[in-house]
Amino acid sequence: MPIVIPDNLPAFSVMEKEGVQVMSEKKALRQDIRALEIGLINLMPNKVDTETQFIRLIGSTPLQINFTLIRMTEHVSKSTSMEYLNQFYVTYEEIKDRKFDGLIITGAPIEHLEYEEIYYWQELCDVFDWTQSNVHSTFGICWGGMAMMYYWYNLPKVQFDQKLFGCYPQTNHETNSPFLRGFSDNIYIPVSRWAGMDQKDIDESKGLKTLLGSQETGPCLIEDIRHHSLYIMNHFEYSTDTLMNEYNRDLNAEGIEIQLPKYYFPNENPEIKPINKWRSNGHLLYSNWINYIYQTTEYELAKIASERKTGIKT
Repeated sequence: MPIVIPDNLPAFSVMEKEGVQVMSEKKALRQDIRALEIGLINLMPNKVDTETQFIRLIGSTPLQINFTLIRMTEHVSKSTSMEYLNQFYVTYEEIKDRKFDGLIITGAPIEHLEYEEIYYWQELCDVFDWTQSNVHSTFGICWGGMAMMYYWYNLPKVQFDQKLFGCYPQTNHETNSPFLRGFSDNIYIPVSRWAGMDQKDIDESKGLKTLLGSQETGPCLIEDIRHHSLYIMNHFEYSTDTLMNEYNRDLNAEGIEIQLPKYYFPNENPEIKPINKWRSNGHLLYSNWINYIYQTTEYELAKIASERKTGIKT
């Protein structure tokens, strides 16, 4: 079944060319089924690339999905025009009375800032609270996941002296998890960040469980049972050339020290085209997440999270 997005969204034509099933909003109105409602709060500067990456993953599942692009009400993007945002995005203020089966909160390149220094931090905290009464399952990506763990458990992020950068192996710690159904014992995933979480902090926090992780990069995929959420520190959504483009960008920028992304280029040679080692696992994880939502969400949207205890913080 297809994912429902506007037919003039840039990702629409990209997905059609890749063979991902997409459906226009007009055509979807003729379907007499209960589509899943999935939202994406996009905090990344390059909105188009990020939304396309997540639409690629969500659109490969066998269910019809209504996909809503959301932005922070108080955030003004420097790299995406307001015309584009007004055409394809809604603000949190505009959707806060709606219910969603699933919500993805992306990362943002602001790991160097304290959370309270971010000017839309209060609104983001409101979003976190709102997920407990209006969202069945939330997926925090990279900084988005770190921010949620800080908010709910007061867990600090660990700042790195050097960027963690590459396509690192990860160990499957919970082979029986519904989110890791079909996963091998060891997998690869792109990593690109200046901060992370301490495994000891997660182990000592009631309600958190590490599903994927490694000695080199720390916890990767974390389940938050108390808040009906998943947090992933790394990037299954990345395209094959995302790390290469980031490497070349920083290589050509003044004043930026950049190391070769580890385990990424064949023979560690940046002249050789990288091989995608994570695509199948990325599709599998998001397919498992969507399947979990489908199996456990309410049929009536209005009943989502209606019996849930909200605002549980450590």
